[in-house]
Amino acid sequence: MSKEIVVIGGGAAGMMAALSAAERGAFVTLLEPNERLGKKLNITGKGRCNLTNNAGPEELLANIPCNGKFLYSAFSRFNAQDAMAFFEDLGVPLKTERGNRVFPVSDRAFDVSAALERRLKKLRVRVVRDRARSLEIEDGAVRGVAGEQERYPAGAIVLATGGVSYPATGSTGEGHRMAAEAGHTVTPLRGSLVPLRDFGVGRSLQGLSLRNVGLTVFENSKKIYTDFGELVFTHFGLSGPLILSASAHMRRFGERAYHLEIDLKPALDEAALDRRLLSDFEKYSNQDFCNALDDLLPKKLIPEIVRASEIDPREKVRSITREQRRGLLRVLKHFPVVIEGPCPVTEAIVTSGGVKVREIDPATMASKLIRGLYFAGEIIDVDAYTGGFNLQIAWSTGRAAGISAAGEG
Repeated sequence: MSKEIVVIGGGAAGMMAALSAAERGAFVTLLEPNERLGKKLNITGKGRCNLTNNAGPEELLANIPCNGKFLYSAFSRFNAQDAMAFFEDLGVPLKTERGNRVFPVSDRAFDVSAALERRLKKLRVRVVRDRARSLEIEDGAVRGVAGEQERYPAGAIVLATGGVSYPATGSTGEGHRMAAEAGHTVTPLRGSLVPLRDFGVGRSLQGLSLRNVGLTVFENSKKIYTDFGELVFTHFGLSGPLILSASAHMRRFGERAYHLEIDLKPALDEAALDRRLLSDFEKYSNQDFCNALDDLLPKKLIPEIVRASEIDPREKVRSITREQRRGLLRVLKHFPVVIEGPCPVTEAIVTSGGVKVREIDPATMASKLIRGLYFAGEIIDVDAYTGGFNLQIAWSTGRAAGISAAGEG
């Protein structure tokens, strides 16, 4: 008789766990209250789905700042190249872009979720549109799941309900509640890969997008991260790919102070930028300083740069001293933004925190407290930087949990 397995959560990790168990002969029921599986998966990578990063195991681990060592075994068994081969076999041609980011050739996240759904259907996984309410546990082992509609008996349960980011996709924290009720420790949940709130610069520059700029993050005046890319100013502060990546390194709000420095002209060193300024200043020598930067900067940014330079906006360009110009150079290469804090976790791409890894077997994703209970994906206290690493966590832990739940750990 086939082993009965219930997978709770039809996201990336849940679908991988369900099909992995079904491939090994288990009778699998997948509980997902959303009308579609992979709702969050379908909006990743701006709808393109950055499904992994074409990197080796060591690089994968290096991009997981929180409990990366816990994933060593899972990545060893199902690494990025395994994930790529898996999706190619499912009929999803892939391509590798800058930073080893892997996308479907079609640039359609729906092609990834559709391929997973086809595989689930072929393996006769029973997909039920029901919401799990509680785990049924007896004598230290799982017995089933109580849903809103009915009860689902189970010899094994995989909790893959995600975190608490993007609650509209179904990530409401219910899985963490059920894990805690089963006796597991859930570490504090907060946003990672999240927009940042500042102390007012964003509001004055709202809507301004900067491409090809450098960014440096400081924690209590110590440089902790640098990157290059695109950011956007918003009514609350800053967002965009560069900011989301930076936020993953800012993990001690409340204990530490953070500020950013933006290099507005990273292609020019200070000497080259000074020559550019001298050329512009010669062109606008009879103009007020506030009107001399039009060739160098976006119009919306100029008032903020003038303010930060501490040069009188009405001072004639020809009167600006070498020392004042050096101060302006510093602002252009180190434009400061003091960060107040992160936006709420509901606006984050991923959740940092979750079920404590010390209570999970890293080889099998099995609970060390309850027999027959497994975990996969974002519900676990692991999270990574941008670039496909978080989805690789979902694939690897989902694979391990599904195989182990089916009895082939």
